[in-house]
Amino acid sequence: MTAPDHPTNGSVAAREVGLDEPAEDAPVETHPLSHVELGAPPPLPAGGLRVIPLGGLGAIGRNMTVFEYDGKLLIVDCGVLFPDVEQPGVDLILPDFTPILDRLDDVQAIVLTHGHEDHIGAVPYLLAHKPDIPLVGSQFTLALVEAKLAERRIQPYSLTVREGQRERLGPFECEFFAVNHSIPDALAVALRTGAGLVLHTGDFKMDQLPLDGRITDLAGFARLGAEGVDLLLSDSTNAETPGFVSPEREIGPVLDSIFAKARGRVIVASFASHVHRVQQVLDAAAEHGRKVAFIGRSMVRNMGIARDLGLLRIPGGLVVGLEEATALPPDRIVLMSTGSQGEPMSALGRMATGDHRHITVAPGDTVVLASSLVPGNETSVYRVINQLSRAGAFVVHKDVARVHVSGHSPAGELLYLLNVVKPKNLMPVHGEWRHLRAHARLGVESGVAPDGIVLCEDGDVVDLVDGRARVVGHVRSRYVYVDGLAVGDVGESLLTERRILGDGGFIAATVVVDSVTGKVVGGPTVSQKGFSEDPAVFEPVVPLITEALDRAAADGVVDPHQLQQIVRRTVGRWVNETYRRRPMIVPTVVEV
Repeated sequence: MTAPDHPTNGSVAAREVGLDEPAEDAPVETHPLSHVELGAPPPLPAGGLRVIPLGGLGAIGRNMTVFEYDGKLLIVDCGVLFPDVEQPGVDLILPDFTPILDRLDDVQAIVLTHGHEDHIGAVPYLLAHKPDIPLVGSQFTLALVEAKLAERRIQPYSLTVREGQRERLGPFECEFFAVNHSIPDALAVALRTGAGLVLHTGDFKMDQLPLDGRITDLAGFARLGAEGVDLLLSDSTNAETPGFVSPEREIGPVLDSIFAKARGRVIVASFASHVHRVQQVLDAAAEHGRKVAFIGRSMVRNMGIARDLGLLRIPGGLVVGLEEATALPPDRIVLMSTGSQGEPMSALGRMATGDHRHITVAPGDTVVLASSLVPGNETSVYRVINQLSRAGAFVVHKDVARVHVSGHSPAGELLYLLNVVKPKNLMPVHGEWRHLRAHARLGVESGVAPDGIVLCEDGDVVDLVDGRARVVGHVRSRYVYVDGLAVGDVGESLLTERRILGDGGFIAATVVVDSVTGKVVGGPTVSQKGFSEDPAVFEPVVPLITEALDRAAADGVVDPHQLQQIVRRTVGRWVNETYRRRPMIVPTVVEV
């Protein structure tokens, strides 16, 4: 069972969006074309390529795109979305696999552009349906995925590829290109079929001085542009941000300055996959005579993989275990931790609340949040900053020092890519709606024909036929919630109940009635959780319930369900008039 369509995407009236030609010097703006609500897509025309985004549009996360050609499917990325405050109790949000579950035998492979959770996190859930779907990706990406799958006792068939390599996966000829991102070994993929040439950039930026010397392959993209790119799917995350990205190496001197001034422990929180950021922390620690301890399960695992693959350079004796670290003087230690997004159960989150078993934040500690704020996490992050500050720590974050640079290309670089690739059609992906629309405007400014811009939401079906990309239908693409070990058992109605419980508390009203006459013979008893600390708060409503049930009995109402609704309405009306609140009310009528 899956959740209903997510309201963020469901409110969009038009899925194919045209772009007016702007007046001279006027800003380019988008407007929806009128059309009937999209139904199921028609059969794919012979020689056409079908593109179905099942995630990644309208939100940052859950990236997954399905390509269909000649009866075969190819999947690019399969990631998760992390929940926000409107999804209490949810651990992860998956793409809806329903549109392809009956066609898993047609899936030639899952191509993974890089190893971030929003691109690989849902792979174990898809392989649970068919474990032998091949995985294709770079060495580091596959190592991260295989470590996750090992925990579920899944041994995948995987094919390691590098930039410059070509592989035929069924009817899809795939060529891979190096792209720079905030994780090593990221790739873009070009798909060649009889329908044309498609370029999917994955997540990328154009850092011209990357720490690993691996730059985005603009020459390769230019070669594709000369060949003729029929459809470009491109990262939209920073499409609203002007200019060009700052080099990652600019963070090194900032960290060096922070370490030089620190007199106590230094605690650095970052994404557990940001190898280049961790490398700069290691370099700064070595320069200032500090040992480093990794904290957090994913941090320890990922840095171990990066070290084994030669992506992380660790001088001998620099990294120590947590027990050894806690025995060192405060000015000799750096703790490299997870929790940069304010996750309450992360290592830094537990340090902030004093719940970590080994580390207690103390005055004199310096805490560095070396990451961006993922949209939706701002409240959690600032809560952690305040908790750390209250404990006496000096907290450094991106608002006060350059301790983070983005892994996504801003508008200047996106325009550069568009001018190099010269796509006939542009489909902005990976972003919220504001990012997608901003990217669409950039496309028109760079010369893409307005009718070649295709703005979609998850589940829209785009066909590339005779060089033209058009939305032709829609398939259900719902949020699938993971809650503990349950997958898909939580829906929007249950989340609504959880939100009500969190906002207004819970009231239980129990009454015993005669099964023949319907008259009250016991109770009513009213109890609550999360509503009030006054044990006598409900004394005024008890006689109101009795009166309402007595009137119902006099009218011959004896059905337990009807009596429950009377109790619910009576309590609800009293609570609203007395407190102007809307708690969850659960009535119980027991017949004797």
